[in-house]
Amino acid sequence: MAAQLMQKTLPNLDFPVLSYINSLFTSSDADPADDPVGSFIRPLLESESTVPPADVDRVCAEMDALWLKLTGAEQARAERGPAKLEQALDMRRQELKSKRQVVTQVVDVASVVKARETQVNLKALEKAEAKLKAKLEKRNARSLYEGSKLMQAQQSKKSYEELFLEVNPLQVIGRDKGKSKDIHLENIDLNFGSHRILSSATLTLPFGRRAGLIGRNGIGKSTLLRAMALREIAVPQHISILYVQQEVVGDDTPALESVLQADVHRSRLLAEERDLNEQISALEREGEERAAHAQTASEDEREKVHAELRKAERKKDDAMGRLGEVQRLLVEIDADSGPSRAAELLAGLGFSKQDQDMPTKSFSGGWRMRLSLARALFCKPDLLLLDEPSNNLDLNALAWLEDYLQTWPSTLFVVSHDRSFLNAVATDIVHQHGERLDYYKGNFAQFYATKSERAKQQRREYESQLQYRQHLQAFIDRWRYNANRAAQAQSKIKILEKLPELEPPEEDDVVTFKFPETDKISPPLLQLSDVDFGYSKDRLLLKNVNLDVGLDSRIGLIGANGAGKSTLLKLLIGELQPIRGQQARNGRLRIAYFAQHHIDSLDLTVNSVAYLQRLFPGLTEQQYRSHLAAFGITGMTSLQLIGTLSGGQKSRVSFAVLSMQRPHILLLDEPTNHLDLEGLDALMDALNRWNGGVIVVSHDSTFIHTVCKELWVCADTKAEKFYGDVDEYKKIIVSGNKTMRPSQV
Repeated sequence: MAAQLMQKTLPNLDFPVLSYINSLFTSSDADPADDPVGSFIRPLLESESTVPPADVDRVCAEMDALWLKLTGAEQARAERGPAKLEQALDMRRQELKSKRQVVTQVVDVASVVKARETQVNLKALEKAEAKLKAKLEKRNARSLYEGSKLMQAQQSKKSYEELFLEVNPLQVIGRDKGKSKDIHLENIDLNFGSHRILSSATLTLPFGRRAGLIGRNGIGKSTLLRAMALREIAVPQHISILYVQQEVVGDDTPALESVLQADVHRSRLLAEERDLNEQISALEREGEERAAHAQTASEDEREKVHAELRKAERKKDDAMGRLGEVQRLLVEIDADSGPSRAAELLAGLGFSKQDQDMPTKSFSGGWRMRLSLARALFCKPDLLLLDEPSNNLDLNALAWLEDYLQTWPSTLFVVSHDRSFLNAVATDIVHQHGERLDYYKGNFAQFYATKSERAKQQRREYESQLQYRQHLQAFIDRWRYNANRAAQAQSKIKILEKLPELEPPEEDDVVTFKFPETDKISPPLLQLSDVDFGYSKDRLLLKNVNLDVGLDSRIGLIGANGAGKSTLLKLLIGELQPIRGQQARNGRLRIAYFAQHHIDSLDLTVNSVAYLQRLFPGLTEQQYRSHLAAFGITGMTSLQLIGTLSGGQKSRVSFAVLSMQRPHILLLDEPTNHLDLEGLDALMDALNRWNGGVIVVSHDSTFIHTVCKELWVCADTKAEKFYGDVDEYKKIIVSGNKTMRPSQV
């Protein structure tokens, strides 16, 4: 309440001041002896020339009453009575005395400063700072979950069906005929807490286009999608929206039925169709019984029965009319083909016929995310929102999804940092930066070329205008006070004043990763010889694996999820032991392992500097910050709680931890997840310059092609070298030739 009064009076008041005032008036241990209104708030208001004195008095009176009510100080003041000074103070004499001192004495700055210091109530100041610190810590704790608060706030109160119908009302079905499904919204302002995401931006998505949304980590791409999903951004009501937000909750529902239930419109209409058919059948039976009874009834009873028959007939006609409307809507949404479409989607995402009949609770988190994606695709919304869909897919499923989305009939808006995926799917690129959205026609490769050329042109124009300004200014400075050239100088001044304000072109963020050069050790470093592994002896996951890793190795592991790629990495680091075969490792070898779920290993309650200091003690804070800066964690970002960082920033912290281990070999399991384009470029460049060995599991075609010198495919309990590149492998997947052995290509 207090902060709202201050903000209403001074709308431009800084947030820390508002936070401090709010902490005073919401604290449970407020001291009745304090007087924040007189000591802080009134001087603050009076110092603002734009606030009328009447408003100052009114606001102070209201806040003083609020303070008295909060602390119970009103009764204490009444009991205490007016405060009395120990000695009488003659204000005029003090004023004359101070004036004489100013005239006759030299001011001692040190004594003045000392006097001012003694006038500060240090205990009160310390108490206020402690309250503010506690407030900020509490806010940081809340911000651990702020990234998903928009969706979680809704989901904590509403089921999937309720939220679906709220965003996409059932009544809008069939009412979009003749209406444009293009999205064009102007002057969009979007905030995330106190952080401004978009300012007077324009959102344009023509119907039927597939737009990729790109931008650096932490810029607010996911926030924009969530706001659209909840219609906090005013997307027209007749445009249906679906957002792939989280993994499916596991229960006893079969996977296929879970996909069918995702289309709430279809489920509701089918349920209503069943109810109407049952109602009509019941009315028909009731009518037959009443008609038979009327034949044997008396004259008076017969008239009454006929009236009831007419009433039942009207109910039946109403039900028949509604049934016809429901069946028409079911035809419009193609309800009959639902089971076959759902089965096709699940098969494309890697679910076998047996998997489709299994309950959702039997699947892992990654497979539940695939179910969530299948549910979204099945609903066929007018606007489909996808946030990093490739993060949860293997290369096989990703190849299928790219092929499937190329024929997507409605509007697609997808956040992705996978260049290959954007090149295959996107027809437009939306670049989010500087609180605005810029639009480019074509896929990512065309965007990159256009953006580079546009940046060069802007730089040339800026330098040309700057040179012209400097030429004018030099002429003015030289001849401004020369009588013969004064008129010309004045003319140049007018030209200079009319020139538009110059803004230098926006510089791209330059991110560099750096892994320390490793020392040489003699081979063999790391070997698997005739290794068999399975989590049970009767079901082997890998058979007869032979792999030799050296400092010059650049190996990419590809294949379907569950084929044993991550298991192979765990065998190499010694986390798992083979059932058969040998596992050899050099005694001096240092291995750094980047796990797929690396965020789970981070301490989200401390900042990045403190986290490194705990793991690798002995360095100064500046050394830790310099090391983090080498991975893009710069400035105050290194002092934020890790839990408040974006997914890409958390990945950068993990890479900084790996670097501190000074490894000989890096084992990377899905390292590209969450990294933005700048981070991906930096990681690829760092790995190519590094002199150690690399084994990587990834679905990012560009990353694999750039970093890896050889590919190994995990499939059918085998891990074998693939004699081709990643594009050839994807063609095999798309063409359905899944029976071809890697060694046969």
